[in-house]
Amino acid sequence: MSPSTDAPPDLRRSEEIAQRLARYDFPWDMTRALELALFRTFAVPSIGRLLAATREFEIRARRRYDDTDLIVSLIIENGVTSDTGRAAIQRMNAIHGRFRIANEDFLYVLSTFVFEPLRWIDRFGWRALSETEREGWFVFWRRVGEIMEIRDIPAARAEFERFNRAYETQHFTPNDDSHKVAAATRALFAEPFPKPLRPLVRAAIAGLLDERLRQAVRFPPAPVTAALIPPIMRLRAFALRLLPKRRVPAERTRIPRPKSHPAGWRIETLGPT
Repeated sequence: MSPSTDAPPDLRRSEEIAQRLARYDFPWDMTRALELALFRTFAVPSIGRLLAATREFEIRARRRYDDTDLIVSLIIENGVTSDTGRAAIQRMNAIHGRFRIANEDFLYVLSTFVFEPLRWIDRFGWRALSETEREGWFVFWRRVGEIMEIRDIPAARAEFERFNRAYETQHFTPNDDSHKVAAATRALFAEPFPKPLRPLVRAAIAGLLDERLRQAVRFPPAPVTAALIPPIMRLRAFALRLLPKRRVPAERTRIPRPKSHPAGWRIETLGPT
């Protein structure tokens, strides 16, 4: 869906950039990077404690992941200037509004949606991002945060990244709640694979985490997979550079969700009941 023509030019441009990156150039990478962002949020004790207390990830991990994926995808695919994008943000606010969450925690979660995809593509992408793309991705998510009424979002990308790094240094500490939620999510990602391969998937997830994050969620070290992932991903990037560019958009909102939404879904049904 095209951004609204009534939006400011820089916001319209940021929506176009976000949609191109997520739907055409890096759909698989963006999905994996935002999954990795989930683990970073779990590592924050206040967030891990809240999620563990609800038991939603423990009991309904598939539903919680799918609903989060759908809300984020609705925002990206439709843009923040569209009625659908704003409805998705409103639904997200309604879900979060049931809990007492510090503005600083909201700010950190928003920062992971900005910087984890940029860092993933820097590390594993088939091409480098331009400065215009980096700034557009930041402007897009900054506007999402503004509509969510998150306070004190830095106006400059570099300042926001400094906040992101400082917050992790201060808050990432090993704790049982963070491990419980992260382990349930790791099991969810391993579930589609045959049982003999699931330990390898779990090790691959641990291998993708930096040391501070891995220790915070109390995952065991995975030195072998951590060493194998970079060359495998470089080979993938090389292959993608040789393949024809995607012409049909990848839209995650069109993926069937029979396990979590067997009868289909609507924006107002997403999230815990």
